[in-house]
Amino acid sequence: MVHGLSRKSFLAGCGATLAWAGRGVLASDATVLRRPIPKSGEMLPVMGLGTAVVFGSAPPEAQRAVVKALVDNGGSLIDTAPTSSPAYAGAEPGTGQAVTDLGLRKRCFFATKVGARSKEEGEALIAASFKALQTDVIDLLQVHNLMDTATQLATLRDLKAKGRIRYVGVTHSQADGQEALAEWLAKEPLDFVQLNYALDVRGPEQRLLPLAAEKGVAVLVNLPLGRGRLLRNLGDKPLPGWAKDVGATSWAALLLKYVIAHPAVTVAIPGTKNPQHMAENLHAARGPLLTQAQRQELIGIVEKA
Repeated sequence: MVHGLSRKSFLAGCGATLAWAGRGVLASDATVLRRPIPKSGEMLPVMGLGTAVVFGSAPPEAQRAVVKALVDNGGSLIDTAPTSSPAYAGAEPGTGQAVTDLGLRKRCFFATKVGARSKEEGEALIAASFKALQTDVIDLLQVHNLMDTATQLATLRDLKAKGRIRYVGVTHSQADGQEALAEWLAKEPLDFVQLNYALDVRGPEQRLLPLAAEKGVAVLVNLPLGRGRLLRNLGDKPLPGWAKDVGATSWAALLLKYVIAHPAVTVAIPGTKNPQHMAENLHAARGPLLTQAQRQELIGIVEKA
C-alpha cells in the first residue's frame, strides 16, 4: 500500500518496482497480477473490461462471450456507464444481462458512472443503473467526466454510507481533463480515479499517477491502447527481441504491459467485443512486467513510428 508515501518516495520506489517486475516478483507465469485498492486492501486483477463504443453495440451472445472470457481468464472488473452517455449506448444493460445470464455477479466487480447536471437527474440515472446492472450493490460509482462533480459526489457518498455502493470515484477520458482530475484528487477523499494513459499519452506519469499514489487512490486506465492509433502507427514493425521473454507476442500485449507496469495503476480497462481479444488482454497481465529499460525502449520505438 502506498497511501501516506511522499511523492518523492513514491517516484523513487517506481524504479525499484519496475525492476522487480522484470524479474517476475510482481507476477507469475500462471497468475494474473493483482493490485490492492489502497483504501481497503481489496485485491483486483490488473486487467479488466471497458465497454465504451464497441461492447454496447455487440449482440447479447457476443457480450456474454466477452464477459465469460474475462472471468475465465482471471479478470473481474467491468467498467460501463448509462445509455444516456452516447459512447455507452447498450453497454450498461448489456453488462447486467450478460453477468446475470452467466451467473457471475459474485465474480465481477461493477464500475459504472453518473453524468448529470443536477442532483435529481443524477439520482434518476443512478436508480436506472441499479436496474440495468440487475444488482442491489454497485462496487464503484464514478462521476463521469467531472460533470457537476460536487453535487454528484455528495449523492455518491450518501449511497456509500447506506451500503448501496462500495467505492466512489471520478473520471475523465480526455487528456485536457487531467489537470482538473488532479485538482479533485488533491482536495477530495476519493477511492478511485479513472484517466486515459497510454504509451503515447504519458502525461499522467508526471503528476496524476504520483498524486494518486500519494493520496491512496486506486487508478483505472481507460484507452490504454490509445484509441487504436498506437497499433495503427506500429503496423508491421517487428517486436523487440525481448518481447518473448515477457510473454508478449503482439504489440497490443506490449502496450498493455507498459501501462500496468506503472505501480500506481490498479486496473487497465481496454474495450473489446471480441472474447479472444479479452483473453489476450488478460494474458498480458501474466508473466514478467517491463523493466524501466524496456519501457524506455518502447517509448523510443513509438516516438519514431
